[in-house]
Amino acid sequence: MNIVSLRTFIAIVDTGSLVRASQKMNVTQSTVTARLKTLEEGLGQILLNRHKSGITLTPAGTKLLRYARIMSGLWRQAQYETALPAGLSSVCTFGCDRELWHGPGRAFLDGVVSGHPDMAVSVQQGSGRDLEDWLNSGQVDVIMTYEAVTRGRQTIHPLPAEELVLYADRPDAPIDCYPKYIFVDHGEDYRRQHAETYHDAGIARISFDSSWWALQHLLERGGSAYLPRPLAAPYAARGEIHELSAPIYERKKYLIVSDEAAASWDWFPGLVERLSTGLGTGLGTGLGTGLGTGG
Repeated sequence: MNIVSLRTFIAIVDTGSLVRASQKMNVTQSTVTARLKTLEEGLGQILLNRHKSGITLTPAGTKLLRYARIMSGLWRQAQYETALPAGLSSVCTFGCDRELWHGPGRAFLDGVVSGHPDMAVSVQQGSGRDLEDWLNSGQVDVIMTYEAVTRGRQTIHPLPAEELVLYADRPDAPIDCYPKYIFVDHGEDYRRQHAETYHDAGIARISFDSSWWALQHLLERGGSAYLPRPLAAPYAARGEIHELSAPIYERKKYLIVSDEAAASWDWFPGLVERLSTGLGTGLGTGLGTGLGTGG
């Protein structure tokens, strides 16, 4: 078994066919077939079922896929760390939920980059489950996430809760029953609170699971949506969107670090303290004000 065969297996699964995998990896289809055969012979298991419409994973293939992604990621990380250019002595691998990049995620990166010129930084975007798996497997050293789950030698650092604020394309937009309202899915707790507050508003015609996509739609087509304040505040400051006097919701967020990695980071506690007080995010200390009314 080798890393190239594992990456080929992942490419086949991700693209759905051997032909598209060969195009993605810029090799012939026969090469892809040979690599898959080598992998299957090494494991003594059939990994993929081939159909005219594409491929499906066998039970063995399903089990291997998770480990293949982990091993491929670790190999990529090992290559990165062992090939650091002159002047760089260490690396911090940071996994960040895509929804947390605007504001706290960028603040963490800026804190590392500006304060430690001898440290390389690798940033990866992922879902909550991805981030948890990457941290557990050692693919990343620290993650910023909405989910406070740890295994083994990891430490959770709670950060100020994220404010979810109602913004609209015009300042006089109605709070309830706005035909152009955009629903953004900010998680289970938010869905429950939102349903309690707007129980008679009906179902929004348009919904997103991405705040960034929802913001772009609002800017282009108009409407209103609950968005994280760090993301929307610059656009509100320029008058492109307007904050409405509506209930403000909170979403908890966390920085979770591998204790092994943090043991050599004498700078880490100071950066956590700055993030915990809202310094460096451009938002001051008003991140954890609770459910109330905006202004």
